Amino acid sequence: MKFSLSWLKDYLDTEADIDAVAAAMTRAGLEVEDIHDPAKLLKPFSVARVIEAAKHPNADKLQVLQVDTIDGRKEIVCGAPNARAGMTTIYAPIGAYVPGLDVTLVEKPVRGVVSNGMMCSAAELQLSDESDGILDLSDDLPVGMAAAEVFGAEPVIDFEVTPNRPDWLGVNGIARDLAAAGLGVFKDKVITPVAGAFPCPITVSVDGEACRHFTGRVIRGVRNGPSPAWLQQKLTAIGLKPISTLVDITNYLSYDRARPLHVYDVAKLSGNSLSARNPSEESEFIALDGKNYSVNSEMCAILDASGVIGLGGIMGGVSTGVDDSTTAVFLESAWFDPIRTAQTGRTTGITSDAQYRFARGVDPESTLPGLELATQLILDLCGGEASDVVVAGEPLARKPDVVFDPAYVTKLTGMEIAPETTRGILTALGFTVSDNWSVALPSWRRDVEGKADLVEEVARIHGFDNLPTEPLPVIAPQAGGVLTARQAKARIARRALAAYGYSEAVTWSFMRQDWATLFGGGDAALALANPIASELNCMRPSALPNLLEACGRNAARGFAGAQLFEIGPVYAGLEPNDQKTVIAAVRAPDRSRGWQGKAEDALFALKSDLISVLEDMGAPVASLQLVQGANNNWWHPGRSARLQLGPKTVIAEFGELHPAVLKAMDLDGSYVGFEIVLETLPAPKGKGGKSKGALSLSNLMPLSRDFAFLIDAKTPSGDLIRAIRGADKALISDARVFDVYTGAGVPEGQVSLAIEVTITPTDKTLTEPEIEALSGKIIAAAQKAGAALRG
Repeated sequence: MKFSLSWLKDYLDTEADIDAVAAAMTRAGLEVEDIHDPAKLLKPFSVARVIEAAKHPNADKLQVLQVDTIDGRKEIVCGAPNARAGMTTIYAPIGAYVPGLDVTLVEKPVRGVVSNGMMCSAAELQLSDESDGILDLSDDLPVGMAAAEVFGAEPVIDFEVTPNRPDWLGVNGIARDLAAAGLGVFKDKVITPVAGAFPCPITVSVDGEACRHFTGRVIRGVRNGPSPAWLQQKLTAIGLKPISTLVDITNYLSYDRARPLHVYDVAKLSGNSLSARNPSEESEFIALDGKNYSVNSEMCAILDASGVIGLGGIMGGVSTGVDDSTTAVFLESAWFDPIRTAQTGRTTGITSDAQYRFARGVDPESTLPGLELATQLILDLCGGEASDVVVAGEPLARKPDVVFDPAYVTKLTGMEIAPETTRGILTALGFTVSDNWSVALPSWRRDVEGKADLVEEVARIHGFDNLPTEPLPVIAPQAGGVLTARQAKARIARRALAAYGYSEAVTWSFMRQDWATLFGGGDAALALANPIASELNCMRPSALPNLLEACGRNAARGFAGAQLFEIGPVYAGLEPNDQKTVIAAVRAPDRSRGWQGKAEDALFALKSDLISVLEDMGAPVASLQLVQGANNNWWHPGRSARLQLGPKTVIAEFGELHPAVLKAMDLDGSYVGFEIVLETLPAPKGKGGKSKGALSLSNLMPLSRDFAFLIDAKTPSGDLIRAIRGADKALISDARVFDVYTGAGVPEGQVSLAIEVTITPTDKTLTEPEIEALSGKIIAAAQKAGAALRG
């Protein structure tokens, strides 16, 4: 939002300069982005008069001018085709910075003749985008007059308007806040209704929520043409290009009162009625920017008997636009729904001044005042006579009053502000405060919803720099650290997986609903009402799909074999207990060299990583049951398993992903992964809780013994290993399968497992009888697990 200092002073009686205004805006919460002061750029430039113009002796297209300047008579070389004797123009001395050329003038010869300055064009002074020659000014201007004074250059402030304050999109609203902040006195101009001279020949109607209030009137006998200098100067100062008086008036009021308007050429309208509604069928129209736009039933269109002639709150159409031949106009002042206007702007790509304002919420009660103000300006500048006003719909109702307690200001901010000061601030901002502190909200402040908002307004105007500086109370450090047990486990897992060669991914907590269905989710209850993207329309039931998608994207870009992990939430429902924190990891197939190892190799490598991570987090790995097959159908039925502490406490699932799932996600090859549910990990026993105990190593040499057991082929080898390890937990440090045999000598339906048991003495070297006794315990434990020592 841009405005000039003189424009601000139309509504604010103040002697403040531009720097003081910017400082006051910052204190009041208006974020100033830039101050453009053309007077500073034009300071070196002044009026000069050409006395003589002679041809350059060494160049056909150059002239040597004798010029009267503020520095006396100067000889200047000039290449402008319109330079002539007797001409009044603008002079730049040696040493001046020319903004349009981005150069600083130095004294140097031009084709053998020294030029002691420069004659300037409008483009070189950044007064216009282009120019045909040097400036040709009125002969009444005295030599030496400052260029800034000649062109009426004045400073302009550009500031960022927050979405909740659309009233700041008008100079009137800015002045009100600055007056409340003490910078001056607010000049609230009274708008006098214009009496209609004849019945309006055009009727208006609204249908639905897209346009709640539509007002208008016909003004006939107007004369359209260039707008007066004062109006053009206001618009050009903020970067708007003057077009014609009628158009300039509507643009002026958009910035002056944050009230967008539109004028239609009555002679170009079809029929005698206008309607603002959602069209029943799709159509197209050519807008004032010359582009063709499609209009659908979700947009608010303005229609006459011929069809769509504009998009409400966005832009009018070429077919009914005004020009120099226009003699009668229909002036529109309406209120359009902000959400629909914003959506239409995104759909069409139009970001007009009107769309920018209506999308943020124009004052719903400004329709009639804006219409009357524009009517008076048109009558004053274009002549003519106005009809009666036609109205359809009603303005949006105001928000209810807020019951306020001035002591609440101190409670929330700590600032001691007298009740009468609070009342004065609120009144200056446009609120009406009753004797019992019931605060009526102005129609332009729909962002205020409760007493906390009123406290913010008082604190903002009183000055956030007056907030008391109180140090926060010292809080004793939490015993055992600041991390919860679950957070500590997540940190351990993150470091461990990174050490094992995995890269951490941070993906959305949302995903495609059809993919969520593949992973046990996709319920309508978990679908998002307003997703940030169409492919992120459902809360995720698992972290695996997003990791698989990321691996697929990497593979498509030539980075096969990605190993990714993520720690984050998953959702099984809407209840608090339905949200879990998981540690998920995926290994993608590596086909970068045209060769891929066996799928089971990747699976067992993943299993090793899973066991290691669980051990690092302090999980009771020795007590976990390895159960073939997973509970969820997105795993390969014959190449997946789960680790559990009983049927009801599943710690993790791992394995190869189901081929049907991979096909649905357009992934090639064999992907393996695991998912640990952090909430199912039991709390470590004993004190301390978050980390392992001190490492205890024996200083005695370990020894190993090999055993061969016959066991049912359907029995998991892990059950037998776990039973053997439990035979003597103090002495048996490890047990592993090193061979599997089926064939001669092994009964049908059984397998022979060769197991190496590592025995680590703790306090003394074991004797042979002690070793034999331990072997007996191992064989007995294996027999309880259903195995028999092979003879």
